Amino acid sequence: MISESVADYLTEILRLEEAGEPASTSELATRLQVARPSVSGMLRRLADDGLVTYAPDQGAHLTARGRRRARAMLRRHRLVETFLVNALAMPPEQVHAEAHRWEHALSDDAVDRLDRWLGNPAADPHGTPIPDGQAADRAHAGLGALDVGTPARVSRVASRDADHAAYLASLGLRRGATVTITERRPFAGPVTLDVDGRRCVVGPEVTEYVTIHEERP
Repeated sequence: MISESVADYLTEILRLEEAGEPASTSELATRLQVARPSVSGMLRRLADDGLVTYAPDQGAHLTARGRRRARAMLRRHRLVETFLVNALAMPPEQVHAEAHRWEHALSDDAVDRLDRWLGNPAADPHGTPIPDGQAADRAHAGLGALDVGTPARVSRVASRDADHAAYLASLGLRRGATVTITERRPFAGPVTLDVDGRRCVVGPEVTEYVTIHEERP
């Protein structure tokens, strides 16, 4: 089980990603009610642990592993909210804070049993989808969020202009290609890719234009 503070950061980043908003240092500081320097320090720690990618001017993005951890915590939170409303008749607008206290105390087995007892609900009382509890998150994500050594399939390449599209194509980064990050240098350094068996080194900004789908069983 990850620590409560780490879980809070990961889930807030995921909530922002779900809403299509950047997980900036200032926004996380506001949501978590902590000082901006504390947020920066935690994001660097999470990046060192491989749970996020982080650059001060770009904010944080969950890696595939970080997203799985965050989804597991959101599943806990939203199942507890559902229980509080359905079983204890608490008003939906009052359950968030209570669920936050409960989610960190439950074992994985208890969460699975709660899910079954509730009938495997698809959404919480607010209508927000509840993650299904699968270990692998197969959702489409940016290439930059991929864990080192995890193969993925390119599902989309967003090009800004013809020259940019041609450059991405010259690297083999086109829809259907198999790509693996083999090395990621720290401090927003270059990223080494294996693209269909071909090695290339790119700047981290290149990965922002490539959407992938994990190749997991």
